[in-house]
Amino acid sequence: MKEKSLPKYARLKKEILNWLETGKLGPNDQVPSENEMAERFGFSRQTVRQTLGELEREGRLYRIQGKGTFVSESSRIERGREARSIGLVTTYISNYIFPHIVRGVEAAVRARGYRLMLTSTDNDKGRERESLSMLVSQPLSGLIIEPTKSAEGNPNLAYFLALNNQRIPYVMINASYPEISCPSLVIDDEEGGYAAALHLLQLGHRRIAGFFKSDDLQGVLRLKGFLRAHQKAGCSLHPDFVVAYRTEEKASKPIEDAARLLGRPDGERPTALVCYNDELALQLLEAVRKAGLTVPQDVSVVGFDDSSLATASEVKLTTLAHPKAKMGEDAASMLFEMIESGGATVPESKRYKPELIVRESTRRM
Repeated sequence: MKEKSLPKYARLKKEILNWLETGKLGPNDQVPSENEMAERFGFSRQTVRQTLGELEREGRLYRIQGKGTFVSESSRIERGREARSIGLVTTYISNYIFPHIVRGVEAAVRARGYRLMLTSTDNDKGRERESLSMLVSQPLSGLIIEPTKSAEGNPNLAYFLALNNQRIPYVMINASYPEISCPSLVIDDEEGGYAAALHLLQLGHRRIAGFFKSDDLQGVLRLKGFLRAHQKAGCSLHPDFVVAYRTEEKASKPIEDAARLLGRPDGERPTALVCYNDELALQLLEAVRKAGLTVPQDVSVVGFDDSSLATASEVKLTTLAHPKAKMGEDAASMLFEMIESGGATVPESKRYKPELIVRESTRRM
């Protein structure tokens, strides 16, 4: 149901519950008066009174005659050993490399006798907010979070502050929001982009096109490494040979741009493609075929992540390895270290070095 279609009292109730979830109001804090809330939200005092009364009946608030309305102690979500639940927020769950990450986390969590609460954002900031809102309202021991569109800021900062206020430890995987101080586990994406381009440069390629996602830090850093390799080799890079795309464009823009580049005459088209990930690399293999070209005879292709897709095609992909399940296991171990120390121990962040795996999709010029 859309927000504006909710009754006024329900919209106000949702806002007050959000204050409790995010720690804006804690146990025994005084709630703004009926007059203050009526003026702030443009509702009648009757609407405000109805909302406060319902929250009082639910045990969320209590009233002291002559003093006002306060947050109940029972609204505090009890944390600690009895909770024994770990939350996991990923951008996706059931496809690409994400099932491997989830299995790594799940195995480590179950081995400690905890249960896993799993949710995904579909790489949407609004869905990330919903996931965090749901999890901070649960009796949670800790949380593993993959940032959503990490290159586009963090509009959900309030929920991370709520985790801090409620002393719920958390770690981030694959990327991290720069303003948040917490341990993270990431692959060295810049080094991966550098290694992919360097491999092709060493094979004699000088017209290399790169395709990188621009709304997450992984793509930004892989592009940075790609550019650095060209600069270090003293190899100029035509602006058209760098293709940036957002999540919403991934099914169309890189494929269309690849078709345009590959349709150029021999001597002007790229002889190699560096792809943001293996998923895109497989799509560009098809674009190469449609252009009447072959891999690697006419065009070399490099992927990223060494997913199951890397060996699913007729042409096995040269790619960069991602730790996948190992990252999930390490993230859980790091989180348990924080939980068991009561927050006294903050582990060092972990950066994995990507390994270049050379297969059939690249060749010397």
